Amino acid sequence: MNILTHYAKIIANRTYFPLWLGQLVSNFGDTVNYIALVVLVYKLTGSGLAVSITVVFEIIPVLLLAPIAGVIIDRFPRKAILILSDLIRAALALTLVFADSVWQVYIVATLLTAASVFFNPTLQAIIPNVVDKASLLAANSVSWTTGRLVQIIASAIAGGLIAAIGTGPAFGVNALSFLFSAYMISRLSIPPHVGQIERANKRGLDGWLNDAKDGFNYVRNDRFLSRLLILQALASFAVGATGALLVVLAERHLQLPPEGFAWLLLAIGVGALLGPIFLGSFTQNYRNIRLLFVPYIIRGIGDILIAVVTPLPLAMLILFVYGLNTSTGMVIYNSLMQSQVPEQVRGRVFTLMDVVWNLMRLISLGIGGILVDFWGVQTVYYIGGTLLLGAGVFGLLLLHNYSFKEDLYDQQRVQ
Repeated sequence: MNILTHYAKIIANRTYFPLWLGQLVSNFGDTVNYIALVVLVYKLTGSGLAVSITVVFEIIPVLLLAPIAGVIIDRFPRKAILILSDLIRAALALTLVFADSVWQVYIVATLLTAASVFFNPTLQAIIPNVVDKASLLAANSVSWTTGRLVQIIASAIAGGLIAAIGTGPAFGVNALSFLFSAYMISRLSIPPHVGQIERANKRGLDGWLNDAKDGFNYVRNDRFLSRLLILQALASFAVGATGALLVVLAERHLQLPPEGFAWLLLAIGVGALLGPIFLGSFTQNYRNIRLLFVPYIIRGIGDILIAVVTPLPLAMLILFVYGLNTSTGMVIYNSLMQSQVPEQVRGRVFTLMDVVWNLMRLISLGIGGILVDFWGVQTVYYIGGTLLLGAGVFGLLLLHNYSFKEDLYDQQRVQ
């Protein structure tokens, strides 16, 4: 069966289709919302720094709320968490229609991210409950590929849309997309008991703290997850600054005009779109440690090379490969996490990984911002690329003989 046929089969799955369609529409709204948010902040302040500060307000809720969110995701019905998160985000997005100060925008952006802290890990946690083991890689691949396609389309039309109707209606579009997502999720059949901690563990603050501690201890004592957590931390530290400073690299190193930065984003987007298709064309076996860490190595080499080359076509080729590897690595990561983490701790494990990733990303942004002024943007890419290359090599060395749990998926999936 070729990959496109496999994609069509998973999309046609009556259990998976509502989830996929809801997130596809939501991705469109998110992309329009992001561009409208940047336009609104810049219009209100005229400051590039004010736009960058928005990123900080989007990271802080993850660091503060993810430990709490992990316990909630494992304690309460996940379907209800998804729907409630969507409804809250719809209301918040609607308030942006009336925002007329940058602090209002910052507050709403922070609250939107806070709601997403509950939504995104829950979404990843329920995938094994709506598809079978043979379809897990295809489900993650089709979700990523179609999501990137929607982002490319939305990015292409968002500028004209915002110019024609303004940022307010654009935020309204995002609010409607959340409502549509909530409606589609309401059609999913997910038993309310799935993933819930036994009632005996729910009482009092001590119960909550013990639940959070149990999730951390599970990761610490699991050979695969404990090493992956460290490697993910190193990878996030490596790419946090390089991802944020691509616009600086375009201007100072590649000597591109402002509109040239869009070409670099397009190259990454096309690579990210095609990556899962290429992956699915040659394998459906995601339990291969090389598929997880070789993309680190290739992307690390790419970060070093792009700090050396200057012709735009070569830079776009490097970033196309960068996008390919980022997307394939992400699909493999999600598939492994969903299949290797037991149902009862999946929410806490996903949120712990998110906390570590965002914490190291924030540290990387701060250090990268200092280094770029003292040593130049190329140095940041040399360092980031070397660290990411090292993370990939260390991952292969530490986990090269790891035996994945073949039967865990079947034991945890609710038929």
